Amino acid sequence: MDFWQRYRAIDARDIRFDGQFYTAVRTTGIYCRPSCPARTPKAGNVTFYETSAAAHDAGYRACKRCLPEAVPGTPAWNVRSDIAGRAMRLINDGVINRDGVQGLATRLGYSSRQLNRILSHELGAGPLSLARASRAQTARTLLVSTTIKVADIAFAAGFSSVRQFNETIGEVFAMTPSALRATARHHRSPPQAAVSSTALTLNLPYREPFDPGVFSFLAVRAIPGVEEGTSSSYARTLRLAHGDARFRVDYNADASGRPLLLSIGAVDLRDLPSLLSRVRRLLDLDADPVAIDEVLGSDPRLAAGVTATPGIRMPGAVDPQELLIRAMIGQQITVAAARTALIRLSAAGSDSLVPAVGLHRLFPTAEQIAADGLELLRGPQRRVDSLRNAAAAMASGRLDFGYGDDLPGLESKLLPLPGVGPWTVGYVAMRVIGAPDVFLANDAAVRNGIRSLAPDPDGAVSPGQPLSPDFRELSPWRSYATMHLWRTAALARAAAPKTSSISPRLPRKRHYESPVADHVHPRRPVHHHCPGRCGDCLRVDGCSRGLDRADPPGPAAGGLRVRPGPGSHLRCRGRVLRRLSGTGHGGAGAAEVRSVPRACLGDPPHRRAGTPRELHRVRGNVGKCEGRPGCCQRLRLQRCGAFCTVPSGDPHRREPGRVPVGAGNQKEPSGPGTFAGLCRQAVTAAGRLPIG
Repeated sequence: MDFWQRYRAIDARDIRFDGQFYTAVRTTGIYCRPSCPARTPKAGNVTFYETSAAAHDAGYRACKRCLPEAVPGTPAWNVRSDIAGRAMRLINDGVINRDGVQGLATRLGYSSRQLNRILSHELGAGPLSLARASRAQTARTLLVSTTIKVADIAFAAGFSSVRQFNETIGEVFAMTPSALRATARHHRSPPQAAVSSTALTLNLPYREPFDPGVFSFLAVRAIPGVEEGTSSSYARTLRLAHGDARFRVDYNADASGRPLLLSIGAVDLRDLPSLLSRVRRLLDLDADPVAIDEVLGSDPRLAAGVTATPGIRMPGAVDPQELLIRAMIGQQITVAAARTALIRLSAAGSDSLVPAVGLHRLFPTAEQIAADGLELLRGPQRRVDSLRNAAAAMASGRLDFGYGDDLPGLESKLLPLPGVGPWTVGYVAMRVIGAPDVFLANDAAVRNGIRSLAPDPDGAVSPGQPLSPDFRELSPWRSYATMHLWRTAALARAAAPKTSSISPRLPRKRHYESPVADHVHPRRPVHHHCPGRCGDCLRVDGCSRGLDRADPPGPAAGGLRVRPGPGSHLRCRGRVLRRLSGTGHGGAGAAEVRSVPRACLGDPPHRRAGTPRELHRVRGNVGKCEGRPGCCQRLRLQRCGAFCTVPSGDPHRREPGRVPVGAGNQKEPSGPGTFAGLCRQAVTAAGRLPIG
């Protein structure tokens, strides 16, 4: 924006620009937000600054009427991927308070002197001045929102001494801390003592409109014990530099002003600035929704969705390392499946030191995942190995990324990892650094959302202005277009008619269509669907198509029913049937079969005999052999499994344990070492089968 665009914004008192720049008036010596209700100053007396720190350094103080420090942060720090934007993200996260200016410069890859020169040129203030402005804003928030002692607020805001705190408040606000607190409109309560973990309730400013759908996005991915979420609230535990913390955010759309209330159940006061910054990033509270919706609404494919859901937000992350693990687990599977895997993985985490009802566990660290967490995961071994490599790299420090990275930097760090591709990098960039121009074209939900888009109500798109499939016309806000497509796909799935995932049950056909069917296969419950392969039906009371047969009269009829016992391993599917243990029905002379030759279960007689693949015919019941062991889908009495015997001379004779001779069935020899001989050796020792 140039000077006159900004001047028109302050003349219109447009609240959309609050926090994006600051207006300093030379004749009064104060600086204001663009929507300040005071009289618009003359253009010749106005100077605009990118940050409040620049106005501080120029000798201006904050306006007491509009309180410019109480506005949302500027969205430029997410849009900009240069050194200034990356530095501001780290400063807001409290890096200078923890590591100093040298630590900030090291993270950005510059010397402290060069970093000071870059920030002074780009933002009008150096890193120390920017950090001081951030501390002043945190201190003002605590002074007007809580009753914590002033001395405790000084250290919680990041000041090294109470004297420095008093001087900064006086320079920035031209008031003492006590006078600034007196301007607050809240009920007085007894002062809170300084403790290592403090409970607070704060109001989070944001730019309207605000779509609470971000809470639903987080709720469906919430891990029990670590997170809780509803359509209007979100709570979780997290690990910060000086200890564990716990917070909850509630949105009340019916209250005046539709406030966002942050309830901090427990936090070390030294971690408070970092916690506030991460919560704001999680809910994308510094975004400019009006500017974003204006661009997205220009696309006819998204116009209806933008009108129905104004102010959509892009969820962030409170822990970059956790987000990478979640993204890698969620690749190529559904949200529900990823949540199930993460619930198992969360068992590797430690208990929170500040537990609450429903929030008692911390998400496991990279060290815990590398040591114990992978034993809890299921799925392809390559994915488990990829997670192990990523966790080990983060635990050892070989992989270090965070809010201060840009998209090319993330790609150079993450793409070399096994199991990490462009989708993972794009998703991490959206949620960790808030990259606004990421379009996940290969995402299944994005494709479903594109297919579910309503047609243009005015007709087809003009041929002279074709729309690109990657939505490049919406740059630099394609990440928000991705959020709209995800929302569209979810709504279309919810609106789809409910259909059962189980196919309708067809009338059950009798496995044995012969005069002795009731004797071979009595009517009893069948506990699973028989796919027609030999041995697939081996279950309790399963049909097994000849492997589980008993004659109703009992032992005298010479039948055998195989029932699995403890430790049984019943699996055929054309392989050797191992450890087949069971007992015959009725009487003390019940048989126990330990193993059955492969030929008895896998290969039909015509394949063993080397005869052509022909049709097996039994009274018009025809099935085509596909040449695989046990493939004859329509063979009934012929596929007798372990009951295979020498065919009878009568092709129409039906007896348990006999294969009728038909077209393509050749009579086999029955001597020792032949198929029939193997069958005898395996199953006749029990004296239960009428073989021969």
